[in-house]
Amino acid sequence: MSHDCEGGSRAPGEDPVRRTHARTPAELVAARPEPEFQLTFDGRPIRGLPGQSIAATLWSAGILTWRTTRVHGRPRGAFCGIGACYDCLATVNGRPNQRACLLPARPGDAITTQEGDGYAALDR
Repeated sequence: MSHDCEGGSRAPGEDPVRRTHARTPAELVAARPEPEFQLTFDGRPIRGLPGQSIAATLWSAGILTWRTTRVHGRPRGAFCGIGACYDCLATVNGRPNQRACLLPARPGDAITTQEGDGYAALDR
């Protein structure tokens, strides 16, 4: 058995990247990224990477706003990035008011611009 920086041990040849506990910087450098996947924003295909939030996926596609405010229709996107401000609300897979900064992106997700409270489009 060899020892890692966290005081744990692993078997020789064990892939340290596949462990479930926190990874050391040395392990992160050796990480092998998983393949990208496709999802859509307002019907337009965009690419995502495993581990990205919906907001990060939209940002990486150059999309900075994905909802409008209820009263004045002003554009909004992510502001705080930790789910506290609710500016990042989006409609994901037909469900309105999803916090895009907290929700992991998944292959095939359909994100649409949320107008107002998000329920007007469902009433049509």
